[in-house]
Amino acid sequence: MTPSIVPATVFADRKITTGARFVPAPPEDIFNLLAQPSMHRVIDGSDTVQDARASGPERLSLGAKFGMDMKIGPVPYPMSSTVSRFDEYEVIEWHHWGKHRWRYELEPVDGGTMVTESFDWAPAIMPAVFYQMVGYPDRHRSSIDKTLERLAKHFEK
Repeated sequence: MTPSIVPATVFADRKITTGARFVPAPPEDIFNLLAQPSMHRVIDGSDTVQDARASGPERLSLGAKFGMDMKIGPVPYPMSSTVSRFDEYEVIEWHHWGKHRWRYELEPVDGGTMVTESFDWAPAIMPAVFYQMVGYPDRHRSSIDKTLERLAKHFEK
């Protein structure tokens, strides 16, 4: 039996935070949502994504650059990202100037898809101690769980 939720875990030695959840939809539907920047605010569990910038593509592809309007507390800021992996219906990943990566992996299972979301700060240009000081590994643990929950609810019938 496939577990429906794998709570996000921080693997500090590998510099990655990852979690997984069953989503009651085929990989194609989930991938198409993830490849559409305008839908990121709908599922964002960090509550920092406000909207996709109009200058970006409607649908992502390998190497595509897209911008988001973000906000932490009362402070708005723009963020530009580049798609660094795009395996149609299987894996989508992007990074911004800091080089850490957000990745979604989709695995078909009975009745839907097991979605794994990861925040990987191993390739980041800032030292790991910076990420630990600002609380990213632990903060992203909660955000990943919330994002996956919102993604699953989006596809519930």
